[in-house]
Amino acid sequence: MTQYRQTGSPGYLFSIVLVAVIGGLLFGYDTAVISGAEKGLQAFFQSASDFTYTDGWHGFTTSSALIGCIIGAFLSGWMASRLGRKKSLFCAGIMFFLSALGSYYPEFLFFQKGVATKSLLVAFNLYRVLGGIGVGLASALCPMYIAEVAPANKRGTLVSWNQFAIIFGQLVVYFVNFLIIRSHANDPQVVEWTNSVGWRIMFVSECVPAGLFTLLILLVPETPRFLALNGKDEKALEVLSNINGEAKGREILAEIKATAVEKTEKLFSYGWMVIFIGCMLSVFQQAIGINAVLYFAPRIFESMGVSNNMLFTVIMGVINISFTLVAVFTVEKLGRKPLLITGSLGMAVGALGVALSNVMTLPAFIAPLSIMVYSACFMFSWGPICWVYISELFPNTIRSQATALAVAFQWIFNFIVSSTFVPMYNMRLGSMGDSFGHFFAYALYGVICIIAAVFVWRLVPETKGKTLEDMTALWRERSKK
Repeated sequence: MTQYRQTGSPGYLFSIVLVAVIGGLLFGYDTAVISGAEKGLQAFFQSASDFTYTDGWHGFTTSSALIGCIIGAFLSGWMASRLGRKKSLFCAGIMFFLSALGSYYPEFLFFQKGVATKSLLVAFNLYRVLGGIGVGLASALCPMYIAEVAPANKRGTLVSWNQFAIIFGQLVVYFVNFLIIRSHANDPQVVEWTNSVGWRIMFVSECVPAGLFTLLILLVPETPRFLALNGKDEKALEVLSNINGEAKGREILAEIKATAVEKTEKLFSYGWMVIFIGCMLSVFQQAIGINAVLYFAPRIFESMGVSNNMLFTVIMGVINISFTLVAVFTVEKLGRKPLLITGSLGMAVGALGVALSNVMTLPAFIAPLSIMVYSACFMFSWGPICWVYISELFPNTIRSQATALAVAFQWIFNFIVSSTFVPMYNMRLGSMGDSFGHFFAYALYGVICIIAAVFVWRLVPETKGKTLEDMTALWRERSKK
């Protein structure tokens, strides 16, 4: 007879969640690395002689990874169901690593190094799309993995740590980009160096965390829910016992088995409302405009007259990570809905503050302060809590499919917001000039924040303290009404 651990091991749970969380860090690192590299990248491709690198091309290039994110999100459901959560995350790690190398040296084999051409731009974007597929996979699978191994009373906190890792990854890359530029600050040719070499080093720096994640993911177990839903009850019980102790592990395993087999349920088996709510949570997380700020932070601070825009970007990263910790330590006490509603209203105040500072004479500190309020409110609300909801809202039997669809919607709207921000931000209207675009962009985001608060208040259920199996029962009951 197999011997199982009689008491759960917090250290075991911590170690496997920590590895999954590194996937979140890579998610943040890969999506934010462009913020420091985009101006050097723009200057490099503007030197091309065979085509004109327009603002439209630049908007596409800075957002091209998001195309991969959409593809990866759609693939995540299929891969999670067929290959499992662990193997799918390993594939994501490989993609992160290859994308970092390719973005550093897109000329590999086929092009002359340092000579910008339209074909080289296509190659560069393909490498960014590859990394984006990894991000799309990680964005869906890391919260799913954590949710499926975590006890119900710790799930919200542990999934929130994934968002902390995303923001930490962004902070790390902001700091890395800052140090890369700072390393040549005294070089009179610093601009030329940044345009030819600096942006490449920013991209290749991702190889370090990508390689670490790819190796460590081989050491963690598959999730007990995937194992049980695929007939591997003994392995599932071993993992559950290591986390919860044997008695509780057997109880959880029985609940999992009672919710049927994953492959037999169709997406709308529990009605359309659960899918609608999950997808709209993803839509609002992006439509409120946060990634337009994160991706273009140095450019935004520069337009506000901030002299050391990279330093302010790092400061904003520190603020972001600090407020993410607010969610980590309060999500199981205050619940999901209060944090989302409060954060939405706080973001609306910040966004409207930036908007008004562009059409009214206000103290110079109001605009950057409002940006930081806007960003900080996102970090304790929509940043982590949306991922918590996506990981726990859907019933066991449709989780892979529903999560893939919700995350795909998230990346589609991320692409829409990110690719339209620069043209919208630079819109001009008569005597208002650029101020009109600056006002319009943030006024729009502020209004969407208010709509998001109403949506959560009226339609989204509270999931605090409920097991994943409880959610299956809740939606099954609602689908009968």
